[in-house]
Amino acid sequence: MTEISHIAQMPGRARDARIIGLVSGAHFISHLYMLVLPPVFAFIKADYAVSYAELGFAIATFNVVSAAFQTPAGFLVDRFGAPRLLIAGLALSAFSAALAGLLPSYGGLIAAFALLGLANTIYHPADYAILSHTIDHRGLGKAFSLHTFFGTLGTAVAPTLMLFLTGIWGWRGAFVGAAAFGFAMAMVLLFNRGTLEDAMAAHPRHVPSPVPGSARPKSAVGWRLLLSPPILRNVAFFVVLSIASGGMQAFSIVALVALYRTPLAVANFALSGYLLLNALGVLAGGIVASRAKRHELVAAVGFIASGALILVVGLVDLGSALLVLMMAGSGFLNGIILPSRDMIVRAATPPGSFGKVFGFVSTGFNISGIIAPLLFGWLMDQAHPRSIFLVIAGFTLLSLPLMTGGSGRRKERVSAVADGLKLP
Repeated sequence: MTEISHIAQMPGRARDARIIGLVSGAHFISHLYMLVLPPVFAFIKADYAVSYAELGFAIATFNVVSAAFQTPAGFLVDRFGAPRLLIAGLALSAFSAALAGLLPSYGGLIAAFALLGLANTIYHPADYAILSHTIDHRGLGKAFSLHTFFGTLGTAVAPTLMLFLTGIWGWRGAFVGAAAFGFAMAMVLLFNRGTLEDAMAAHPRHVPSPVPGSARPKSAVGWRLLLSPPILRNVAFFVVLSIASGGMQAFSIVALVALYRTPLAVANFALSGYLLLNALGVLAGGIVASRAKRHELVAAVGFIASGALILVVGLVDLGSALLVLMMAGSGFLNGIILPSRDMIVRAATPPGSFGKVFGFVSTGFNISGIIAPLLFGWLMDQAHPRSIFLVIAGFTLLSLPLMTGGSGRRKERVSAVADGLKLP
C-alpha cells in the first residue's frame, strides 16, 4: 500500500512520462519485428532456394496467427494483468526472432514467424489497457499519439537496421541481433513492472461498478460485449483504414512508375514523405485529440482531406514536386486521425474491458494484412495502376460512415451491453 500511495502521489507529468515511455518502447519493438523479414528477402531466397511467394507465406502466417489469437490475448490481459503479459510478449517476440535466424530450414522460418505472430497479439491489448487505466483522460490523446508514433518509428527503423546487421553478421545474425533489442526491452519492463502494476492499482476509478442490487455481470467480460454493433463497427473501421494504408505503403511506388513513368527515386521519395509526415501527423493528432471534444469530427475531416489528396494523385500527373507535396500532405492528415481513432475506441469501451476490446478491434490490422496484398497485387497484375490510388481513396472515404454512423448512442449501447441491460 505504501508503494501504491507513492506512485499515486508522484508528480503527474513524471509518472505519465515514465509509463508512456515504457509502453511506447514496447510498441516500438513490436513494429520493428513486423518488418524484419522483407528487407532480407533476397538473402533468404538465395539461401533456401524459395520463391518470393513462399517468403510472403511467412508474413501471411504471422498475420493469420495474430488475427486468430489477438482477441483471446485481450481476455488474458484483462484477467492476468497487462504488465506481466507485455513482458512475456516481448520475450516471446525476441525468442521467435532468434529462432528465425537459428533454425536451418524454410519450415523453421515459417514456424518462427507463426510464433512471432502469437507474441504480437499481446502488444495492442496490453499497451492500450495500461494507458487507458493509468493516464488521465486529459492527457490520453497525447499518450496515444506518442504510442502510435513510436510504433511508426519502429517500422521506419527496421529496414535500415536489418540491412546494417546483415552487412555485419549476415541475415541470420541480423535476426539474432534484432532479438537482442526485444530481450533488452523485456528486461527494462521487468525492472519497472512494479511501477506499472502499482500505477494501475492506484487508479481504482477505472474499475467498473456493479449494477445496483445485483452481482457484477459476467457478460461484461464476454463475447456479448465484443459482438455489440459499436465494437464491430470499430473492427470494420480498422480493417478498412488499414487496407488503405497498407496499399499505399506496399504498392504506391510500383503504381506511380507504371501509371506516370515516375522515376523510381521520385516515387520512393514521395512514399518516404508520406511516411515521415504520417509520423509527424500522429504527434500533431495527439494535441488535437487532447483538446477536441468530438473525435468523430476530427476523424471525418481527416478522412475527407486525405482521401481527396490521394484521389488527385490517382487522376492527375502532377510532376515530381506536387506529387511529393500531395503524398506528404495525405500522410500528415492520415496521421492526425490515428490518436482520435484510439480515443473513439477507448470512449466506447466499458472500464475493465480495455484489453479484450482493443485486442478484438486490433484484429482489423491482421485481417487487412491478409486482404491488402491480394487485392492490390491483383490490381497491378491486371495492369490497373490507377486503380491502386482510386481504391485507396475509396477505402479512406469508406472509413467515414464507419466512425460517424450512430456515434450519438454508441457509448450508451456498449455500456448497456456490458451491464447486461437492453436498450429500447
